[in-house]
Amino acid sequence: MTLPSEMRGLLLVGDGYSKTPSASVPEAMEPYLKPGSIAVPAPGPTQALIKVSLASINPSDIAFITGQYGQPRVQGRPAGFEGVGIVASTGDDPYAKSLAGKRVAFATGVSNWGAWAEYAVAEAASCIPLLDTVRDEDAAAMIVNPLTALAMFDIVREEGERAFIMTAGASQLCKLIIGLAKQEGFRPIVTVRRDEQIPLLKGLGAAHALNEKAADFEAALREVVKAEQPRIFLDAVTGPLASAIFNAMPKRSRWIVYGRLDAEATVIREPGQLIFQHKRIEGFWLAEWMRQFRDRLGPAVLEAQKRFSDGRWSTDVTAVVPLDEAMARLSEELVKPNGKVFVKP
Repeated sequence: MTLPSEMRGLLLVGDGYSKTPSASVPEAMEPYLKPGSIAVPAPGPTQALIKVSLASINPSDIAFITGQYGQPRVQGRPAGFEGVGIVASTGDDPYAKSLAGKRVAFATGVSNWGAWAEYAVAEAASCIPLLDTVRDEDAAAMIVNPLTALAMFDIVREEGERAFIMTAGASQLCKLIIGLAKQEGFRPIVTVRRDEQIPLLKGLGAAHALNEKAADFEAALREVVKAEQPRIFLDAVTGPLASAIFNAMPKRSRWIVYGRLDAEATVIREPGQLIFQHKRIEGFWLAEWMRQFRDRLGPAVLEAQKRFSDGRWSTDVTAVVPLDEAMARLSEELVKPNGKVFVKP
């Protein structure tokens, strides 16, 4: 494949981290990104250069561009953690060379050459050769959400309790977990922000869907918790909502934080519960899970591809935004409910 010398991308304005909290969806992209041209990078020995077909946008991407993620920004480099494309060139590592010309799902990880550009760099080990039956929309969102869903549902399964709680219930990630739970007879309890999302999620397999904005939310929550006794809480939101849920949960509950969609302070209402009720608070980061459980990664990737291929899983698409329109449209598209937004170079 003949490579150009330069490429277009959405480039990071900031550098490193920021101490200023930001909204889960910025009102405008200009403080954090700018459109521009940059030299096409050369892959390192164990890396692949990918011609991007489609790139997804996750909450972790927004946290990253605003300086709130666990990885520092590099000013002037493209943003975007995952996508799908064709491997255009590789380093000399034998596995990297074996990917040449293949369609892959990829995660940019620590390469700092993100997917919101015409080309991206990824470690070959983080590239997934794709089945022909996996469509680009599913492949571009193959890693962050599907692998997180499988990994966190393993936690639920290993805990042995049939009921568990999730915030951001209408997110693509939660929908994937609900599908896993329904298949194995588990009972997800989810929170949403709109009444119209409730029948959708119950139809997918949620045992209960509670509107966090309802006047009787905490009373309804206590009633559901009393009946179901959930001890796993998968939380993407934090803030006052998560505080209320954790406070209502029974002894030996585990609050697992994997996102922070609410920038408000998160208060532990009854710290004594950590002592006398043996409750726990912990975090989940997919990058750490992938490093710690390498033996589970291959089977999880194959399972995700099979589920997307046979229709058990499907990525709901809100919008596919051309790269040239991204600065003007992304903020507007990202606040729409129930689906994912993609960038197309």
